[in-house]
Amino acid sequence: MKTSRFSDAQIMAILKQAEDGVPVAQLCREHGMSDASLYKWRRGWAAWMRPWWRR
Repeated sequence: MKTSRFSDAQIMAILKQAEDGVPVAQLCREHGMSDASLYKWRRGWAAWMRPWWRR
């Protein structure tokens, strides 16, 4: 199985930027990834990104 190019911390930072309002297309260009990856991460990491978890 192929390993991820991004660490968990990097994924969390990218998702945080998306949550803060940075356009998806811009994030994908900056980090060299597809928008499908971002949406897949968002779906998979949704439980970790809830505000009550970050407290």
